[in-house]
Amino acid sequence: MRVTGTVAIVTGGGAGIGAAIARALAAGGASVVVADLAEDSAVAVASSIGDKAVGMGGDVSDPAVIDALVARAEKEFGPVDLYVANAGTAAGMGVDTPDDLWDIALNVNVLAHVRAARALVPGWLERGSGYFLSTASAAGLLTQIGSATYSVSKHAAVGFAEWMSVTYGDRGIAVSCLCPMGVNTALLNSGFETDQPGASVAASAVTQAGAVLEPDDVARVVMEAIDDERFLILPHPEVLEMYRRKGSDYGRWIGGMRKYRRALESGQ
Repeated sequence: MRVTGTVAIVTGGGAGIGAAIARALAAGGASVVVADLAEDSAVAVASSIGDKAVGMGGDVSDPAVIDALVARAEKEFGPVDLYVANAGTAAGMGVDTPDDLWDIALNVNVLAHVRAARALVPGWLERGSGYFLSTASAAGLLTQIGSATYSVSKHAAVGFAEWMSVTYGDRGIAVSCLCPMGVNTALLNSGFETDQPGASVAASAVTQAGAVLEPDDVARVVMEAIDDERFLILPHPEVLEMYRRKGSDYGRWIGGMRKYRRALESGQ
């Protein structure tokens, strides 16, 4: 896919990876609707891009908000070609996490993707083209030490992206799944700031596993992957080897992750 002349929606676009992707898409010739729970942030990013972007606020796990984003895109620029389901949350932590926080994690990290696909796939099938880009996490391929909610919801996001690609990949709809490790964003820097047991371990598990990239670095990799219509986008290439080790000897991988968890906990 070439982004020049396309219309994109980027959720979680008010900062971090989403903002960097929105700017990269616009620089590549796309028109972009920037969406974020914080409307001021979305509008600020869109304003920094210029006439090729507009900003909107809202909870992108809400089907009504998704419909409003699509309608705004169509009104301002035309039919949506690319949907970047990037909004994410680190809500919750361990097995004692209450159901309301599980609901937030699953709604934002997974069901927001499902609901966006529900709104867009029928039109894409009629047109014979469309692109769905899901931001999951390396935690969706591996795990997130310290946070059950993040690990489970990101695994589900990867699973939904896989299903989308298998189901619609032969019918003109491209799907990519972005799975970075540490990125210098508020989600990493403050998302695990809580007094719940395991919170500091969850953050350390990411920052000590590999390099913490800048959002612009991730956006560059994303743009290359869109050009190739590559399914799995790994800004940290080492994640692929970690994933291979997990698949080749699951028991050994579990043991290694337990050892890593113990080391992190002993260092707190």
